[in-house]
Amino acid sequence: MNKQSEQFMSKLTLPPKGWAEVGKPHPHESAVLHVTGEATYTDDIIELQGTLHAALGLSQKAHARIRAIDLSKVKASPGVVAVFTADDIPGENQCGAIIHDDPVLADGLVQYVGQPIFIVVADSHDNARRGARCAVIDYEELAPILTPRAAHAAQSYVLPPMHLTRGTPAAAFAKAPHKLKGQFDVGGQEQFYLEGQISYAIPKEGSGMHVYCSTQHPSEMQHHIAHVLHVASHDVLVECRRMGGGFGGKESQSALWACAAAVAAVRLRRPVKLRADRDDDMIVTGKRHCFAYDYEIGYDDNGRIVAAKIDMVSRAGFSADLSGPVATRAVCHFDNAYYLSDVEIHAMCGKTNTQSNTAFRGFGGPQGAIAIEYIVDEIARNLGKDALEVRRANFYGKSDAEGPNARNTTHYGQKVEDNVIHALVDELERTSDYQARRQAVIAFNASNTVLKKGLALTPVKFGISFNVPHLNQAGSLVHVYTDGSVLVNHGGTEMGQGLNTKVAQVVANALGLPLERVRCTATDTSKVANTSATAASTGSDLNGKAAQDAALQIRARLAQVAAKRFNVDAAEVRFADGLAIAGEQSVAFPDLVMQAYLQRVQLWSDGFYSTPRVHWDSKTMNGHPFFYYAYGAAVAEVVIDTLTGEWRLLQADLLYDAGESLNPAIDVGQVEGGFIQGMGWLTTEELWWNKDGKLMTHAPSTYKIPGVSDCPTAFRTELFKNSNVSDTIHRSKATGEPPLLLPFSVFLAIRDAVSAVGEHRVNPPLRAPATSEAILDAVDAVRAAAVKQ
Repeated sequence: MNKQSEQFMSKLTLPPKGWAEVGKPHPHESAVLHVTGEATYTDDIIELQGTLHAALGLSQKAHARIRAIDLSKVKASPGVVAVFTADDIPGENQCGAIIHDDPVLADGLVQYVGQPIFIVVADSHDNARRGARCAVIDYEELAPILTPRAAHAAQSYVLPPMHLTRGTPAAAFAKAPHKLKGQFDVGGQEQFYLEGQISYAIPKEGSGMHVYCSTQHPSEMQHHIAHVLHVASHDVLVECRRMGGGFGGKESQSALWACAAAVAAVRLRRPVKLRADRDDDMIVTGKRHCFAYDYEIGYDDNGRIVAAKIDMVSRAGFSADLSGPVATRAVCHFDNAYYLSDVEIHAMCGKTNTQSNTAFRGFGGPQGAIAIEYIVDEIARNLGKDALEVRRANFYGKSDAEGPNARNTTHYGQKVEDNVIHALVDELERTSDYQARRQAVIAFNASNTVLKKGLALTPVKFGISFNVPHLNQAGSLVHVYTDGSVLVNHGGTEMGQGLNTKVAQVVANALGLPLERVRCTATDTSKVANTSATAASTGSDLNGKAAQDAALQIRARLAQVAAKRFNVDAAEVRFADGLAIAGEQSVAFPDLVMQAYLQRVQLWSDGFYSTPRVHWDSKTMNGHPFFYYAYGAAVAEVVIDTLTGEWRLLQADLLYDAGESLNPAIDVGQVEGGFIQGMGWLTTEELWWNKDGKLMTHAPSTYKIPGVSDCPTAFRTELFKNSNVSDTIHRSKATGEPPLLLPFSVFLAIRDAVSAVGEHRVNPPLRAPATSEAILDAVDAVRAAAVKQ
């Protein structure tokens, strides 16, 4: 036997049977690069010689026609090389995500303060920004619409209203023992990614264009750039190694920046970088949709909802963007964890002269679910019950129940096949010591007149999948090199959430390798084409499955090579801890790979995955839009100062269903991060436009995101022991968006504390975000109502 064969057939120490790389709490694959400053973001890419810098000239009016525009002072500004308007765009002046109603540059009509009108290109970033402020524009002002309720009153919508009806709500209302009606408003939220919007466009030979872009959706950026340049998609390469956060704000709205940079680059035949300063970024880009609700509810003596009607109006902004899918998800998540037998839902996307709102973590789900939680909280107070008791009365029934009283089918027609909310809430109630703390809160409030405590336990049921079925697909490429190292490319984008770490773990697990032998490369439209956005909490589900598919194809080929050498059936060969093993025989993975190469066995493969069973009828708003549900619950305890409106989160207990977690460390981080981000949305992050439609909260000085000091000293997060009933990647569940709904507990704990001012006899009209001003307004309203009683 020759030396090579002897090495190949050597006996090595065998790994344990339970060896696995998935399920381990590996650190983020770029963690060291992040903390040492070596991680390369788009602005860190070494600039090519001749690189120019761009800035956008922005509208100063919310709604106006442009009578005349004088750019002579812009062109004469120091360092300015060129100025471009809509007339200079070679192709289509559009970057709308779904509907073509969103121009790259305004052409004759401006529809919000901050809408881009022209592009300034200069020798430096600062010179470009200074030049952009020198334009002289003559406007003919038109009446603006600035709020969702004003849009609804004017019947001003970016899309036709949506309607969903189940059962016979009118008849159910007539029979309901108790009824309530009311209004509620929840604000929007700025994504506030640490890395702002940025694109770096580099012209290539012929009509080629290479664009480095901080985006969650490289394929969509590719298509938009191709359209504005009037070239084919194969002429455009979009690349994204990583983002410094996205949260939905870089799903569709990175298109404006990518297209503007590409237009300038193609016109000048020089590289052009367009980086938004924080103020410009916040003024130009859309946010989470704020919602206004009008509701009517019928319920019985136990607090069980027997009829519900709700009108939801969102602030869409001036164009459709992703408002349609956001509203659809809000409709589908109005139930949260509760069965609704007879319900009528109307969702309107109000057209306003403000930024075109867009995706934000949760994508309408939080806006739908917060309404029903507010309502359940109100029902409990009306009946003098603990809200947890009322929540339990309304939970979906057991998944295996049959018949008309099963209570396990959603209002949009999907059966809840994996309902663990009962067990999960029971566990959290016990581990958080909820009942004892409830009594302690009552005692505290009885002996304090200024400070009041509040406590709330809220559940989460969140559907996972894109609610546009064709988006539920992904591709990947896996290359095994002759030294046994592995390179993975997939269509997902890394924005700090750990997607590349999880995908690498999946591939390492499939090939039986230690994680350090697998590396993920930058997302690149020339490698995996026609990808979906990294959104809807599907990044690991879709790309993990696609990468696993490719890796398993390679493993099957390698197993055949090993089987011949070991003289066994290929099914007997297993891969673990860097070895291929059959019985007592084993071989190191690199040696097996070299043998396969010498035998001309293909050592790379593509992979593909499409989510099964998802379907949706947008006309009837009925179907099976989600592959599975993720669940969770949170307990929050707060204290408020009734004289100042200040508040503090004293303790938070979170329990989240991540299924068979691919990486518990990353998942816990996602749960905690989502909780704090959602808490910011509902408490401190207030967007305010003045009477002229200008966003005044457009910087960290005026817009308050949560800080370290806002995190509770007692912050306990656990993953619920569960296995996904659906065939997801290693039976895991998503952790991207659902945790953002957990801080409903914070908002409702604040409402509970305000309610204590009136001894829980009055429902506090607390709006979100529950800023100190909002808390004081609610306290005053409760006191006034209590006096009247």
